[in-house]
Amino acid sequence: MLIRTLSALLLAASFGQAAFAASVELPVPRQTIHPGSEISHQDLIERKFPSRTAQQFAVSTHRGELVGMVARRTLLPGQPIPVKAVEKQVLVRRGEPARLVFQEQGLVIVMQVEALQNGGAGSFVRVRNVDSGQVVSGRVQNDGTIRVEN
Repeated sequence: MLIRTLSALLLAASFGQAAFAASVELPVPRQTIHPGSEISHQDLIERKFPSRTAQQFAVSTHRGELVGMVARRTLLPGQPIPVKAVEKQVLVRRGEPARLVFQEQGLVIVMQVEALQNGGAGSFVRVRNVDSGQVVSGRVQNDGTIRVEN
């Protein structure tokens, strides 16, 4: 009888360790995050899920990849955050004026352009020179300007 009890306890403990090893901690919202809201560290907590959750669904697995992003849709508390549910903060909006900066060997040219695409920091967008109508591409900077590289 004692041997059966001990073997049952060992078996239960091994299943418990296997279940523990087969889990993953994912960042989830602490409270509802509405579309257009920027996500901060305080908005997120960690919660354990079966490891297959991260394997089967395209969800964010690290807090660092979410902080500073903007919610594209409502994010519910305690639920994993799908990768497609967040995006970089839009600094340049299609149809709105923007500043294009060209820098080379001490020469700096700044001109007014119209953005042809939305873009966040680090993304490439196409813009049109308001005076000449010429279309060029540049990388959106953290301050919202668009930098053209030669």
